[in-house]
Parts: sequence; structure tokens; C-alpha cells
Amino acid sequence: MSKIQQLQEIINSSDNIVFFGGAGVSTESGIPDFRSESGIFKSLEKYGDVPENLVSHTYYSDHTEEFFEYYKDTLVFDGAKPNPAHLKLAELEEKGKLRAVITQNIDGLHQKAGSKNVLELHGSIHRNYCQICNKEYSLDFILKSEGIPRCDCGGVVKPDVVLYEEPLDNRILAYAIDYIQNADTLIIGGTSLVVYPAAGLINYFHGGNLVLINKSETGFDYMANLVINEPIGETLSQIRV
Repeated sequence: MSKIQQLQEIINSSDNIVFFGGAGVSTESGIPDFRSESGIFKSLEKYGDVPENLVSHTYYSDHTEEFFEYYKDTLVFDGAKPNPAHLKLAELEEKGKLRAVITQNIDGLHQKAGSKNVLELHGSIHRNYCQICNKEYSLDFILKSEGIPRCDCGGVVKPDVVLYEEPLDNRILAYAIDYIQNADTLIIGGTSLVVYPAAGLINYFHGGNLVLINKSETGFDYMANLVINEPIGETLSQIRV
């Protein structure tokens, strides 16, 4: 039996699937991941600093204008469209198979594909708030702003994305843990499972089927019932719902 057939059987026999995904879910939409040779961190090297520093809260606070320059240049892909992975997950939710999508991505492509219950661990480029009065602004406002985007009240409009040194939203994290604890199948895709605390979510799963779909091996492959080292969009597009 092929690995696609095994995945099909697991999905057929499950009615409480949770999906947990990372940057690799969106690479087939033309959005680079972080750590590969063609990833976002590689592109940030031109700024002459450690990539993690450039997307840290400290750098945002101390070099706000420079932060927005490369944020808009390297982290925002407004024209990206959902790929077969996003679309299949939305279909699985519509058919009552999948209960939640938990994502480390900030691109909003799961919602654009039609997914309704999406838990965004690292926030979203589509939500932006004034740091003084909390007024909400669109992504379009950020993209059209020159220099530092500012609210009518004068406050800086910060993207609702989790930077290095910033904590995850405890409420969203608690929801994610609850969904994973109650799932009969956990499908993890497009993530190397090296970024904590998000990667630690796998330890809350006690269901029957753990599936890992990632182009490269992960440190958790030994725990999985099924490991598929292929692009996730290409993989999920072969599943029938």
C-alpha cells in the first residue's frame, strides 16, 4: 500500500482531525519558508545582522522605520493565493472531518481558501493595531504607508504578528492544546518542528494517528504512524474527501 493510500485510509476512518502547519504549507503558494537556502532568513542577510534579531521586538522598538522597510519587503506577500494544501484542508473542514487548523503562518491563506476555524499562533499580517488607541488598520494601510505607519492619534500601527522575544497569545495556545488533546488524528505539515513553544504542541496529542508531511525529516518522525517526505500541497491534492 502506498503512503497516499495509507493517508487516505487514516482520513477515511477519522472524524476529529486537527491540522498543525508551518511555513512549508505556503511555499507552494510562492511564499518562501524561513530556514532553507531560498528562505526568508537568507534574504534578510543583506541587512547585515542575524536574521532572528531583525524580526525581534527589540529591533522593532529600536529601529522601527528599518523594521517596516524589510517587513513589507520580505514578510508580506499580498498577492499569494491558496494552494492545494489550503484548499483540501478547507474541504475536509466543510465535510466535517477536520475540526481545526493550527498554523504558525501569518499570511491568512487558510482563511482565503475557506477554512473557518483557524488558530493563528503567530498572528496575521491582515490585522494591524495602533499601539496607543488600539484602532485596527488593514494590510493595505500598512503597505501604502511611507516610513513608519501611524494612526490618526499619532501612535505607531503595529502588525499583529508575534516577533522574537514576544510571547504567544495564551488564549489561542490553550485552544490549540484543547483541540490537539481531543483529536483522533493529528496531521502535521510543512514544519520542521524546531520552533518552540509551538513545536511542543505535538506532546499533547494522544490520539490514534499521527501523520507528518514535510519535505525533510523532523526530530519527531519516530513518533508518527505515517511520515511522508513530499510537498504537502502535492500530497493532499491526491486525497479524496
